Amino acid sequence: MTDSRPVVTRFAPSPTGYLHIGGARTALFNWLYARGRGGKFLLRIEDTDRARSTPEATEAILQGLRWLGLDWDGEPVSQFEGRARHAEVAREMLANGAAYKCFSTPEEIEEFREKARAEGRSTLFLSPWRDADPASLPDGSYVIRLKAPRTGQTIVHDAVQGDVTFGNEQLDDMVLLRSDGTPTYMHAVVVDDHDMGVTHIIRGDDHLTNAARQIQIYDAMGWEIPVFAHIPLIHGPDGKKLSKRHGAVGLHEYAAMGYPAAAMRNYLARLGWSHGDDELFDDAQAMAWFDLGGIGKAPARLDFKKLEHVSGHHIAQMSDAALLAELAAYLEATGTPALSEQQVAWLSPVLTALKAKAKTLPALLEQAHFALISRPVQIDEKAAAALDSVSRGILQELTAAVQHASWSRDELETAAKQIGESRGLGLGKIAAPLRAALAGRSSTPSVFDMMLALGRDETLARLQDQAG
Repeated sequence: MTDSRPVVTRFAPSPTGYLHIGGARTALFNWLYARGRGGKFLLRIEDTDRARSTPEATEAILQGLRWLGLDWDGEPVSQFEGRARHAEVAREMLANGAAYKCFSTPEEIEEFREKARAEGRSTLFLSPWRDADPASLPDGSYVIRLKAPRTGQTIVHDAVQGDVTFGNEQLDDMVLLRSDGTPTYMHAVVVDDHDMGVTHIIRGDDHLTNAARQIQIYDAMGWEIPVFAHIPLIHGPDGKKLSKRHGAVGLHEYAAMGYPAAAMRNYLARLGWSHGDDELFDDAQAMAWFDLGGIGKAPARLDFKKLEHVSGHHIAQMSDAALLAELAAYLEATGTPALSEQQVAWLSPVLTALKAKAKTLPALLEQAHFALISRPVQIDEKAAAALDSVSRGILQELTAAVQHASWSRDELETAAKQIGESRGLGLGKIAAPLRAALAGRSSTPSVFDMMLALGRDETLARLQDQAG
């Protein structure tokens, strides 16, 4: 199944809601396949359903793709805006005998089907107008139907599913152009894919039957058939089709939960595709490795524990600049105010320590709480227990000891140890009131990391606030 043409893939969502995680994976597969081969990745908005398509949904899809880091070539194509071209092709098929005018009314079609059901026959509509003499056609309203082959087979040569055969007696003369002159989705898709030069159609396997019907349009027009790759859908952890009962299904929900885009790309790529035993990889590796042969035939299962593992790996591997950019995107996605210059300045020195432990961005921000607050520090109940009169005396002593220190880790640690030794206390007992004073929490990064990050003036001010 080779194709010598430059690779062109496309993602073609319907703008009727948010970007589903399954759609995001489909987009990713198309993006990886094209980018790994120096090809083009195109975006088409299938907005022919005017009743359900909304500009807000279109924008939500575009935002989702941007957040995921998938760039597309050229401007997004509106399927609706191509309706004149779709009609033109339908009339061309009418002229060359590959399609015909059908004057059957909805009532007549339903009557045909009811009779077929009663007689135990196929309810596939057989139009009486298929072979009518053109001279006998009335002037009334009509649809244009494909004159599909009635015998033989249509074979979908699928890069994932293998050869899938459909008996032509199972496929109807589908409507190409409705009586009001608007194209059907099935017809518009083929015209658009041909006109956009799409060479590889990678999409969900719920479109497999559509492929057989669409191949008949390609054949009728004498157009080159693209490579099809129908990928299994994503299931929940229980093996059932993914739905809201399993938790998050929209890509925006994963952004709001604080999974970095790089981690989502890695995880979604591995969801139904494999490259040996490789679980953790970057974009360059994914582009180099991704191929259609690595896609499995069985539905993939969403696994939140694995996603957390992948997320933790990517957070740990990120540069500080990339991580700050991810944090900014996360805060924007959740409607949280952006970090101030001061917060970034306090946070940056401890990022290396924090990102080694955090599995998600909110978990990292939770540990970074000390850098995100301002005086007076609010002390939570657990931390407040560490601030008795003895502890406040330790804070007073430590404040005096480090006031003129060089503010290096060695000097700060030495001062704390000396105070502990003089009181017969271990460093852990000294650290507890320090955590409370600096962060208002009992679980924090290293107290010395916090002191170094906050700097002399802020540290001393927070200690003095609690020394009393």
